[in-house]
Amino acid sequence: MRVLRSFAGSGAVALLLAVGVTGPASAASGTPTGLYAGMGTCPLTSSQLTSSSSAEVGCVVATIGGGSITIGGISVPLTGTMTAKFGFYWPANGPTVTFPDGNSADIFSTVAPTDNNELSGPVLDVPIPGLSNYVPGVTSAFVQVQLAGPITDFAPLSTGENYPLFELPLKFHLWNAFLGTNCYVGSSSSPILLEPTAGTTAPPSPNSPITGDSGTVSLNSDPNGYNDLIVGFDGATLVDNSFSVPGASGCGILGSADWLVNLLFGLGSGSGHNSATLSNVTTTLAADSSISDLSSAIKASE
Repeated sequence: MRVLRSFAGSGAVALLLAVGVTGPASAASGTPTGLYAGMGTCPLTSSQLTSSSSAEVGCVVATIGGGSITIGGISVPLTGTMTAKFGFYWPANGPTVTFPDGNSADIFSTVAPTDNNELSGPVLDVPIPGLSNYVPGVTSAFVQVQLAGPITDFAPLSTGENYPLFELPLKFHLWNAFLGTNCYVGSSSSPILLEPTAGTTAPPSPNSPITGDSGTVSLNSDPNGYNDLIVGFDGATLVDNSFSVPGASGCGILGSADWLVNLLFGLGSGSGHNSATLSNVTTTLAADSSISDLSSAIKASE
């Protein structure tokens, strides 16, 4: 099976905070355990994963345990845990990328989980610059990181290269007593587009290159004798400092506070003035060349 040889031969696998938004599929029954824990909403019956043209298929569960996003000179800590779940597929003779060292990696497409909850995370309490945070929601803004569209260019086998593991479009939902509940930084039409890597970035000035960490990889065979490969990834750090951040929209009555949010948080902020670090990334990835075999393996773990 091509996918298993590729994963085993790489010596390292994806660091994954990625999701697709291609529509719902029928939910898997039961609750997978053990190596497949968290994969109960993998879209195993989706048209993409069950297509005869899919040469490689799989399921992903990933968590981010920390890090920060810096916009201009203002840093927002990513406290708590964010979780991503999705399926992925690669058609026969699908897209690949070749690196300067001669290695190559498949570029996968992704499919949303059956509950459409691709990315979940806590609401952050972010102090307003220049104010002491005495009353959360008044002297601070509540912020939640949300998806602004589907992931693209998902390349898990690029983990040993200076290359993005995926493209992740995000938006930040802000609200407090003055901003209302429809205040956003980034949108579906103008997202904050992260391209995280475990390697070294090549940002425009004034930012300097920064380097992530591939962490530790473990490779496991299915305990019930199925042919899929389960890859565990622990302790990764993903970085990006080349993205831009647009101005705010929808803040205050009829957007009347957009200018104030832009002023306080330094928006819009061009490429080379922002950075993101996703730390303590833990991933489980189950990959197979057969959707039937993968589905049976996950079912057997319930």
